[in-house]
Amino acid sequence: MEMLEGVRRSSGTVARRSPEGAAGGRPGFTLVELLVVIAIIAALVGLLLPAVQGSREAARRTSCQNNARQLGLALHLFVDGAKALPANGNYAWSGSAVTTVNAWSAMARILPFIEQEALFDGIDFKRSYGTQLGIASQRVGSFMCPAEPNDKGYGTDPTYGHKYWPINYAVNMGTWRVLVGKAGGMRLGDGGFMPNRGRRPSEFTDGLSATLVIAEVKAFTQRVAGSSTTAMFPPSFGPPGDVATLPLAAVSTSSFTHVEWVDGKVHETGFTTVFPPNAVVRHLDGGVEYDVDIVLATEANPGDTYAAVTSRSHHPRGVTALMMDGAVRFVDATTSPAVWRAQGTAAGGEFTADDRR
Repeated sequence: MEMLEGVRRSSGTVARRSPEGAAGGRPGFTLVELLVVIAIIAALVGLLLPAVQGSREAARRTSCQNNARQLGLALHLFVDGAKALPANGNYAWSGSAVTTVNAWSAMARILPFIEQEALFDGIDFKRSYGTQLGIASQRVGSFMCPAEPNDKGYGTDPTYGHKYWPINYAVNMGTWRVLVGKAGGMRLGDGGFMPNRGRRPSEFTDGLSATLVIAEVKAFTQRVAGSSTTAMFPPSFGPPGDVATLPLAAVSTSSFTHVEWVDGKVHETGFTTVFPPNAVVRHLDGGVEYDVDIVLATEANPGDTYAAVTSRSHHPRGVTALMMDGAVRFVDATTSPAVWRAQGTAAGGEFTADDRR
């Protein structure tokens, strides 16, 4: 009997505790509680994600500005020795056509000053870069912005896999005219850089701090050529107000700008200030709208080289730019076309002494 009573007492105790422990010890979350937790987590992620993206963009922008500073220092070191900036390609009139004397870019000429002496020493500047793909195919880190999604080779080669590597920092070739009147002496542009010769610091009469020398560009931008590569234009042929007014050829989907850092042509290593930073230059062709760079005739063609090659970046709101005095600026995309064009000229007379203070 005593044993039975003990069993009963024991059974009663178990029976009283079993509602708490029968399903695993502790009661679980209700559906409402689970949904509330999920909503809180989603809200926290929503708050943190923009902060993470913002910090990443800030890091990319800082790295981009450091690249521009390195290039600015390299240019000044080059000028110290040569007393002028490097030419961006060299061309001559043969009597019936344009001869490319030296197609290499200004960027290729400053390689020793950005710790690329070995690459520079491998270049034979008397030969075309197209015959030196061991050089042309190389990626130069200082030429690439960390925000560029198309950091990849261009063209196909059986030895190197590709022929060329793009560039995100281009030299200022002026407002619109790059190289015209080729049969009659070759009239150069008004920018910080020119074909055929380097501009001396004393020629920047608008002020070193008021003139662009380098600005960001996007790799693999669609390029559109003029309808004729032999066309001549009047001396007063000014920057276009509307792309639709220009005599343009059909779009070739295999033609891009800023995909060859070795090439001194404006569409590869230059930019012009026709349109302000990050402007979308809309061109409709075959029912498709493109954001384009325009070169009416390249420097190697007999026609006049006018170009609307726009400074663009993958940074929100603007582009990194380098002034002739070595200052690095982030130029807002809302900059007026008039101000941007004035900064594109070395001796345009747009700035007074008071403006340069």
